[in-house]
Amino acid sequence: MQPKDLLIDPSQGWLGASDSWQPLGFVDLEAWPHDTQLDALPPFPVIGLGDPAHPAAAALDAIVEPPISADALIRQITRAPNAAAVTVQLLRSLVGLPSERALQLESICYGLLQGSAEHAAWLAARVPVQHPVPAGRVIIERHDSVLHVMLEREQARNAIDRPMRDQLFEAFTLAALDSDVRSIKLRAAGPVFSIGGDLEEFGTTRDPATAHLIRGRTLPALALAPRAEILDVHVQGACVGAGVEIAAFAGRLTATSDAWFQLPELAMGLIPGAGGCVSLPGRIGRQRAGLMILSGRRINATTASRWGLIDAIEDPPPQGA
Repeated sequence: MQPKDLLIDPSQGWLGASDSWQPLGFVDLEAWPHDTQLDALPPFPVIGLGDPAHPAAAALDAIVEPPISADALIRQITRAPNAAAVTVQLLRSLVGLPSERALQLESICYGLLQGSAEHAAWLAARVPVQHPVPAGRVIIERHDSVLHVMLEREQARNAIDRPMRDQLFEAFTLAALDSDVRSIKLRAAGPVFSIGGDLEEFGTTRDPATAHLIRGRTLPALALAPRAEILDVHVQGACVGAGVEIAAFAGRLTATSDAWFQLPELAMGLIPGAGGCVSLPGRIGRQRAGLMILSGRRINATTASRWGLIDAIEDPPPQGA
């Protein structure tokens, strides 16, 4: 399937009333009339090709730009079209919402997809690890007005398991309740910031409604959101899934030059569920967040800096310097 096979005809446009369905559609902005607006979008991803300054471009779910190609989007979306449709419908709906309400909607949509055939197929195909890694921990230390928070589970590349999630929630709750905390410095031990949520725990709570209610009591992003502006994060190496979702809330986010960022959830039949549908658009805009989610592709530190996902690239000084 090629982008040309999925082009939306500008002579027809889209008023949201058609019964037709396809996994995604493209708008050729070079050929789209400047006076023809897309006032209502279909319930699947609509992606622009060409000039992002076109008057119709702002309404679209994403605009193709390097390092993400149209072909990569087609491959990923056609493998999980229902999750892709939920992704763009959610991102459209979150615009302008307060963080707490936006996180609730993200959780509801995540729960919906937890019960989907696409996610069930991913769970069935997964091979569990033969030698589980011990539970992780989050080291929390208070120094005057600064709360230092350290992810420590190097054996699992700082995959965030349930104990770590609960400890992050406790740390962020402390900062939310204590106005004397003026800064939260979030770091991670080892060469990798975090590869995201622990995949061994995916599917352990099979009832989506129960899972949603658990997230409402324990999601770190809910505790963090009221004071996210005091969060200072520095990442190194891989920053994946829940790792980048939490980090993107930061008032200041820096990264080493070897850092890279990825949202792989669509391949699992899911959306980002640790707050990423809220935090990423806040930093890079709805369309680039859509590109990352829908493609599942990695972006490097240079691209992350250009997009505004990180505020600066900062490498430690050489040893002995």
